[in-house]
Amino acid sequence: MERLSDYLVFCDMDNTLLTAKEGIPSCNRAVIKLFISLGGQFTVASGRPPESIRAALGDIRLSLPAISCNGALLYDFQTNRVLRHTTLDRAQASAAITEIMQKFPHIGVEVMAGAGEMYVIRANPYTHAHQVDEHLGSVACPMEYLPDGWLKVVFAADPETIRKVGQYAKTRYYGRDNYFLATNQIYLEIMPTGASKASAMEELCLLQGAKLRNTIVIGDYYNDLEIMKKAGYSVSVANAPSEVRAAADEVTNCGCTEGAVGEYLYKLIDRVTSV
Repeated sequence: MERLSDYLVFCDMDNTLLTAKEGIPSCNRAVIKLFISLGGQFTVASGRPPESIRAALGDIRLSLPAISCNGALLYDFQTNRVLRHTTLDRAQASAAITEIMQKFPHIGVEVMAGAGEMYVIRANPYTHAHQVDEHLGSVACPMEYLPDGWLKVVFAADPETIRKVGQYAKTRYYGRDNYFLATNQIYLEIMPTGASKASAMEELCLLQGAKLRNTIVIGDYYNDLEIMKKAGYSVSVANAPSEVRAAADEVTNCGCTEGAVGEYLYKLIDRVTSV
């Protein structure tokens, strides 16, 4: 017999579950709590570090560890413990940062290290907005004084500059232990090779003794495509680009700010509990 507890739901945060300006719609918050209270397993898969996730979720208590920093970090909020982290090769990432900063003098640069602590190498209006919108504490620090254990690098700028940086990065080789990932129109990241939302979901399923076919992923952007394809079932919110909507098994009727996540979860609750 089908049960809500059979399903592991992985939900992207920004522009899927919430927006930085408006937060989580009340209907999303209410239905997530209902889903969890009925035995459903719910967590987030986000580029945000743990403390930003915690601030955004507020009184929502995840029933599974969170995929943080786009998969470089698995974090258990119930025990406040890092379960797994994957780090960049510092020398390779440093070479990329140095060259890109020289080529694009107005690019903002952040590094997340340790358990997701953020260090700002070069500030600009976009790094400032990132900190404010996602409730991120940060330390301004020259690159050579950063602690080890880099989880990811974030380049922040206007969409046109980010597009040009992405094109430039494709022409360069900074080693085999990293890759570039566009996570938003205003962010381009350097991630450790092998770290992704999809690989973190697979690892979490192993830790939980769960099957991938029982996973459900809700997303909105190109960096969600890999985990959506890996999941047993994928859902795109209505505000996603057409390529993301086309790749999903289901598209919600409403967008992020109207409560797309709540819409889907309530449908799932109704289907399973009405049987």
